[in-house]
Amino acid sequence: MSSTPEELLYDRLLTVANEGSVACGCFLASLQAVDRSAIYTSLLFERLRRKMYIVKDLREEANRNWNQTFYLLYFRTLGDQQNQAAYLDLARRVPYRIVLRERLTPHAIEAMFFGASGLLDLYPSDSYTERLRSEFAHLKEKHNIEPMDAKQWILREVRPANHPVLRLAQAAEFFLQDDFLMNRILLCTTEEDVCKLFCIEAGEYWLTHDIPGSEGRPRPKRLGAFKANIIGINLVVILQFAYGFFGGYMRYQEQALELLQRLPAEDNRYTRLWQAEGVKPQDAFESQALLQLITEHCLHQDCRQCPLAKRMVERL
Repeated sequence: MSSTPEELLYDRLLTVANEGSVACGCFLASLQAVDRSAIYTSLLFERLRRKMYIVKDLREEANRNWNQTFYLLYFRTLGDQQNQAAYLDLARRVPYRIVLRERLTPHAIEAMFFGASGLLDLYPSDSYTERLRSEFAHLKEKHNIEPMDAKQWILREVRPANHPVLRLAQAAEFFLQDDFLMNRILLCTTEEDVCKLFCIEAGEYWLTHDIPGSEGRPRPKRLGAFKANIIGINLVVILQFAYGFFGGYMRYQEQALELLQRLPAEDNRYTRLWQAEGVKPQDAFESQALLQLITEHCLHQDCRQCPLAKRMVERL
């Protein structure tokens, strides 16, 4: 029995997906803007629903405390994906309530982050890191902090700007700001707001250090706009939408969607695949939709549930 046109189309899409490409890129590029927008919206809400499960689990773990939920999600978003589990483990070992209690003690947050991470064990000591070790020894006993094994961190091929050591130094400075960080998250409505909140420079010691105990040429260690925008997409937007979703505040859900449209589109290996097919995302709303399309449909060969493939079938 011969295959139907619909089955032939799905077979062709799956064949190209197996080859690591996107078969529907040209079709998506050919659509009218209004049709493309409808598909992007459908995909984006798919992505938001998936991320709401992540926030729900973290919020339950945090006993529905939004500041602790933010804290956990911040660490989950802080580094690269290969160290995501290690960052989360650290955040659980040094919870936000302890950070708040020690926030005004000089170097205490940095001492807890580095001491609990186990990372100081990998590098030579100097007077600064010895001070952190000494401070952590006291805080470890005071708060019953169990340090991680440094082997939990994957440090091979990590770019210097994204190294866990640098990210933790920046995180320590970030949490020195104030007690009401969730409130500040809810106030972010523009790219400038996001950068102002997250473009934090590591402390003075790190001006001349990329790693502990090894001094080099002075170079500012500020979290840049590119990383701040990634945090805006994966932390600020998600928390605003989740806060509105779980609390019944529609205005925060709408604000989150508007912020996505004001943040620049991501530039990564997945978005470049779409660009090669003539699909150029204009903002983070569109790039997030395209990421959902490729990571949840194309890579899983889920063409039959894909809103774009369904649109192609309708055109047969």
